[in-house]
Amino acid sequence: MNALVGEKLSIVTSKAQTTRQRILGIVNTDNYQIVFSDTPGIIKPAYELQRSMMSFVSTSLEDADVIVFVTDIKEKFDEEDVLKRLNNTSTPIIVLINKIDLATEDQIISKKHFWNEKLRPKEVIPISALTGTNVQQVFDLVVENLPEHPPYYEKDALTDKPERFFAAEVVREKIFQNFKKEVPYSTEVVVSEFKETETIIRMRAEIFVERTSQKGIIIGKGGAALKKIGMEARQDLEKFFGKQVHIETHVKVEKDWRKRANILKRFGYKE
Repeated sequence: MNALVGEKLSIVTSKAQTTRQRILGIVNTDNYQIVFSDTPGIIKPAYELQRSMMSFVSTSLEDADVIVFVTDIKEKFDEEDVLKRLNNTSTPIIVLINKIDLATEDQIISKKHFWNEKLRPKEVIPISALTGTNVQQVFDLVVENLPEHPPYYEKDALTDKPERFFAAEVVREKIFQNFKKEVPYSTEVVVSEFKETETIIRMRAEIFVERTSQKGIIIGKGGAALKKIGMEARQDLEKFFGKQVHIETHVKVEKDWRKRANILKRFGYKE
């Protein structure tokens, strides 16, 4: 979605299940408005947070005029529940095989054949979001398959999420990039204060973990790990907002928050 919209709205890491919520990216021209809906990947939910994530997916599939299913050249795919869900829809499907900059021509041909057999989509397009290869082709195909309808959003709208959400997501991205194993998945970020002037944004980011031991890992020896998260997040946030950013980071323990519906509601995962 970032490549199609031209802005970094969804955080990107090498870890699976980085995206947790439905994020809209809106593209406006004189002739059309496209609302891209980036969702978590489809999984079999094991606890309450994952059930909430899958509810975002279900809503998006019901709303969609076109489904853009993104896989990549290295992915070994045998998720029958995903294939069943996609094969049961009448909505046009475009399959994107990402990361072709890492593949040979034979690998690309083999993957195209695999997806044409599995889903019988409208089209399978090999792309590289990194280099921009075939991204314009995807964009044109999406436009071609959209129905005529009055715009859903104002012409200057870029997304439906508030600035605090993106600030929190950038901090969470840095946690995913800097820590391994279970720690990133046990972490949630909430921006509790966000004050903006013409020259600077001051914010407070609260990082929630599930256990006291995780709090120690996030803070690090002498606070070094937490300081690194804050520094890297500030650099990206200053690019995103186009002005100076001051960010305070604090770590709190919220025991088993991923399994607790009331906490998930507070964090914005449930209505």
